[in-house]
Amino acid sequence: MDTAVVTDASWPRGDSRVWRVRTDHGEAFVKAYPSTEKYEREVKGCEHAARALVGTEAPHLPASDPQRPAVVLSALPGRVVRGLPLDQAEEQRVHRLAGDLLRRWHDADGPISDREHQRITESVTAQADDVAMILEHLGDQLAPAEPDLVREVAHDLPDLARALPPAYRHGDYSPRNRLWDDASEHHGLIDFEESAPGLPVKDLVWLCGAAWPTRPDLRDAFLTGYGRLLSSTEQRALVLLTARLGSPTSAPA
Repeated sequence: MDTAVVTDASWPRGDSRVWRVRTDHGEAFVKAYPSTEKYEREVKGCEHAARALVGTEAPHLPASDPQRPAVVLSALPGRVVRGLPLDQAEEQRVHRLAGDLLRRWHDADGPISDREHQRITESVTAQADDVAMILEHLGDQLAPAEPDLVREVAHDLPDLARALPPAYRHGDYSPRNRLWDDASEHHGLIDFEESAPGLPVKDLVWLCGAAWPTRPDLRDAFLTGYGRLLSSTEQRALVLLTARLGSPTSAPA
C-alpha cells in the first residue's frame, strides 16, 4: 500500500464516497456508506451476485467492515455504460446482455418469505397512497390527461403487487451501474446498495421511462435477452410504477 495510487471515483452527489485504489498487485475500489442499511444491502447484494452471475460480471467482496461501514470491491473490466458513444447495433447488443444478466439475477433467488412478501405489498400500497395525494394537493397543476392516470396508479398498484411474485431486485438498474468493454464484449453490474426483495418489474422502471419510449428497438433487444415478454400484469405494473416515479411528489423507492 506504500505505492498505492488512490483517486476519487465518487458520483457527483453528497453521499457518494468511492475511491479507486491501484497497487502493484492490482486494482480495487473502496466504498463507504452513509448508513448501515446501505452497507448491509451492498454486502447481501454481493452475496446474491455470487450466486446469480459468473466471473467478472459483478465485483467480489474481499473485505468489509460494518463498523465504518465500508467495503473493498474488486474491479471489473469495462467502462460505465452511461455516456458511452455506442452505435445502434452496439446499443442493442448491450441491451440484450443487460436483459440476460437481469433475468439471471432475478431467477437466482431462493423463496421469499410470506412476511417479506407482505412487507413488499405494504410498501407498494404506501406508494400508491402517496400518489393519491397528488390529486388532493396538486390536481389543478396536472395536465388534462394526467388525473386519470394518477387515479389508476393509486387504485391498481396494490392489487398488482399482490398478484406479482417477488424476487431479489438490483434496485438501480440504470446505465450508470452497468459496465461495457467493447473489446471483449463484456457486460458487468455494480452498485448493490439499493438491492432488496421486491417486485422484479421495478428494475425496469428506468428503462421504461427513459430509454424505451423513443427506442422500441432497445426494448425488444432487452426482452430478447431477458428470455420472455412481460405478462400483461407485469406490463401494467411497469407502466403504473413508471408513472408514479414521474409524479410531482414522487421519490425513488
